[in-house]
Amino acid sequence: MYKCKVTSSHIEYLGHNEIFVFGSNLAGIHGKGAARLAHKKFGAIRGNGVGIQGKSYAIPTKNEQLKPLSLDTISWYVNGFIEYAVNHDNLEFLVTRIGCGLAGYKDTDIAPLFRGCVNLENVSLPQEWLNILPQYDNCV
Repeated sequence: MYKCKVTSSHIEYLGHNEIFVFGSNLAGIHGKGAARLAHKKFGAIRGNGVGIQGKSYAIPTKNEQLKPLSLDTISWYVNGFIEYAVNHDNLEFLVTRIGCGLAGYKDTDIAPLFRGCVNLENVSLPQEWLNILPQYDNCV
């Protein structure tokens, strides 16, 4: 049976094949929270708010004016991330609680958007989301 992987709530360094997945804004400011950490330590590029950047992957949760994106729009970006993770199974993706801090969403809003990660052995999710997603009830 698949063993669920939990993203640490405190990430200071990454292994050679690990990617830090964080919530961003479409302006790519990376000024606060996990986005700031991604910029300072993991290669996130100012001005780029979407996709792979160094050892990080940006999923937008806010627009260029730093207003929260709709859940439908965030879902579209999450689906792009899931496709990327599927196509890069040599990498380990450590997903942070995107959208649950500065964007103002609740874990119960965002966790369901990551249902597509349930069977991906190269994606770790926050414990808060694993507690919400029913697909993880059978994990050992």
